[in-house]
Amino acid sequence: MKKIAMLGVGYVGLVSGTGLADFGNEVICYDIDPAKIEKLNNGKIPIYEPGLVDLVKKNVDKGHLKFTNDLAQAVRESEVLFLAVPTPSGEDGAVDLSYVFNAVDQIAKHINGFKVIVTKSTVEVGTNDRIRERLLADKIAPEMFEVVSNPEFLREGSAVGDFMRPDRVVIGTSSEKALEIMKEIYRALYLIETPIVATDIHTAEMIKYASNAFLATKISFINEIANLCELVGADVQMVAKAMGLDGRIGKKFLHAGPGYGGSCFPKDTSALTKIAEKAGMRATIVEAVMEVNRRQKMRVVEKLLKVVPDLTKKTIGILGLAFKPNTDDVRDAPALVVIDEILKRGGQIKAYDPEAMNEMRKHFPQITYVASIEDAVKGVDALIIMTEWNEFRNLDLNYLMSVMKNPIMIDTRNIYDPQKVRAAGFIYDCIGRKIVN
Repeated sequence: MKKIAMLGVGYVGLVSGTGLADFGNEVICYDIDPAKIEKLNNGKIPIYEPGLVDLVKKNVDKGHLKFTNDLAQAVRESEVLFLAVPTPSGEDGAVDLSYVFNAVDQIAKHINGFKVIVTKSTVEVGTNDRIRERLLADKIAPEMFEVVSNPEFLREGSAVGDFMRPDRVVIGTSSEKALEIMKEIYRALYLIETPIVATDIHTAEMIKYASNAFLATKISFINEIANLCELVGADVQMVAKAMGLDGRIGKKFLHAGPGYGGSCFPKDTSALTKIAEKAGMRATIVEAVMEVNRRQKMRVVEKLLKVVPDLTKKTIGILGLAFKPNTDDVRDAPALVVIDEILKRGGQIKAYDPEAMNEMRKHFPQITYVASIEDAVKGVDALIIMTEWNEFRNLDLNYLMSVMKNPIMIDTRNIYDPQKVRAAGFIYDCIGRKIVN
């Protein structure tokens, strides 16, 4: 058992801290926001993530997990300090590391013994070198600390399972002592033969960016193929299925849709192009991935305009606001672009999402948010399905026909059979599938 401080209790910090506590470690989670810590100490979880509420309660009750806004306490009582602070995109698309370096400066004030400082936040290559230099500049003796890169690979909506049963654990360090401490922290995974990838720090930092950029590439690739399928009369779902059967390709992330969003892929692809630029090259494939993704979000609007050319005073129903199901995260969600473009053209919105409406209100307080699917579809001039929540997969088509002003459906997640929806009387469009009239 190790004594761990998780500095930053956002999405990554809360899931990771809770998971490490469940592995038998003693974890104290720190955040600068006292309101967030107060909520957590009162059993209220600030994010929606399936399974997290119960896991937090279990480990708090066991005494393995605590929350504080006392940084000095968190640092002094812990041997291993995880940095899980925000690393947002700056105005130029590069990573803003100010939160990381501010946390390091604060740590330096309270170091009272040997510490392993672990970056869990996604940082550009070379950041951990700069952390070491910063600590040395703060007069921290080199024998008092080691720096480790331990990138996270959590998918929103399935983060608890990803942490408890990961594909791999990446540990970047030049210190055998730090490596052994990290292996002890992850001992529960080591015992079930989870691959531990021990490497140097720069490689560990790059693994995170390369992984996310490749997954984003698969999404943009299949979306571009989907657009081509529409032009030549092919079915992207069958194309993706056949591609996925090839073991060299794999079936995951080959689902055509309205483009990727969330907190990772947009930020990390942008950051990777800046890392390449700084190193003296262009990441041309990644640049293309970003451009395809930008266009894919606009294609949803183009599909709507084909069937409703004038959106002035038209009401569009939107089902799904989060960038994916099982999360309330709307960061870079395709719905943001679609809503904005509809409003620019004089349209009105009625929107429903099981979890993400409060988050979307921060961006578009002026649209109408409703409490149910039924309310979202009544009297609308067209319906757009933006997120594949399970409750959207079995809509009563007869009911929709009876309450919608115009029977128009744009299914950006391909969750319906085009022929069945067309047979029910709808004008129907989707992404990359052959529709027989």
